[in-house]
Amino acid sequence: MAERFERESVVAFRLASHHLDVRLGEGDLLAAAGRCGIQDSPPGSALLALHARVDGAVAGTVARAIEDRSMLLTWSMRGAPYLFPTSEADVYTTGVLPPVETALRHFVRGVEHAVDRLGLSLTEAVDIVAAATREVLPGRQLAINELGAEVAGLITPRLTAAQREVWVEEGPYAEGQPIGEAVVHFCVRVLALRRIVCLATRAGNRAPFVLTEEWLGHPVEEADPAVSRAELLRRYLHCYGPSTRGDFAAWLGVQAGDVDPWWGCLEDELVEVDVGRSAWVLATDLATLRTSTMPFGVRLLPPRDPYTQLRDRETIVDKAHHRDIWRTAGDPGTVLVDGDIVGTWRPRKRGRELRIDLTTFEALSRERREALAAEAERIAPLRKASSVTVDFATH
Repeated sequence: MAERFERESVVAFRLASHHLDVRLGEGDLLAAAGRCGIQDSPPGSALLALHARVDGAVAGTVARAIEDRSMLLTWSMRGAPYLFPTSEADVYTTGVLPPVETALRHFVRGVEHAVDRLGLSLTEAVDIVAAATREVLPGRQLAINELGAEVAGLITPRLTAAQREVWVEEGPYAEGQPIGEAVVHFCVRVLALRRIVCLATRAGNRAPFVLTEEWLGHPVEEADPAVSRAELLRRYLHCYGPSTRGDFAAWLGVQAGDVDPWWGCLEDELVEVDVGRSAWVLATDLATLRTSTMPFGVRLLPPRDPYTQLRDRETIVDKAHHRDIWRTAGDPGTVLVDGDIVGTWRPRKRGRELRIDLTTFEALSRERREALAAEAERIAPLRKASSVTVDFATH
């Protein structure tokens, strides 16, 4: 019979794995980012996520880490921009890349109709876009719209007459956008996983792509896909375990039936447990799972923080509050108090003044409100604010 674990043990284990129990030291920035990667959308959320985990994360920390190449920012899980240590890039690129056409189509959802009309497989389309990108991008930094337009224009005369007709036709993705440009946008997600392109330092609202080998200053070494996939699943299970194939697939950006290339690499390392459903955990994490206890303290987590990227949401938040936290667009940040998510927060900045609207699901004690106000004071400099006001409300 599978060993049974209660919700509190699972939550405590995950919080510690995410370094949300006790903040790491200033020198442990890479360890925090490498745990399971940190999504940086909306822009700036990666810095807030690091601040919640590491002492000494200040304004400019992420930009400096990207500039000195200790961290890499590129599209990763689910095609979202992620920050992680450059030395571990293979885990979050090669390790994410679906190895077969069907899984790749699930990962780059929305491109199927366009490539089918062009008479191409998605893999063939990616290869065509990769070749043109290597011609267009050397020595330059281009935002996705600029890159899409130039690469699509270079490819146009290389297509057959029938393909060109489809390529230049306005597509359903964005007003005035030709199908060819949209296909390039979709394919860039895969170029990022192939480590052909990555993101340079953000400049205002502009997030430019560069050739990865130029950005790093050396050729990109090939990685063993099986080794990278196995390590990605280890990190996922360490942060989100006990978990299932379906939850891993949703986090990754594929369907449950696509995950054999990842799951099959680790079957000998996994143990089945009972958390109200059958789930799997790394055998090496069992002892920690048995002894984990809930932390004490508060954090203000950004929208799409790594911790809230889990798929069994009811484990950390009552279903009645899911719509308050996870929205189709415009997710708020979350309020973590003594291991539990107890509400949401949104910042509003006017000049140098930061105002935080903090809404909790139930009334908090005065002590906890004071602790959250102090945490807000620590966040103000990250948003380049000189003062902060917290407005508390109860949902």
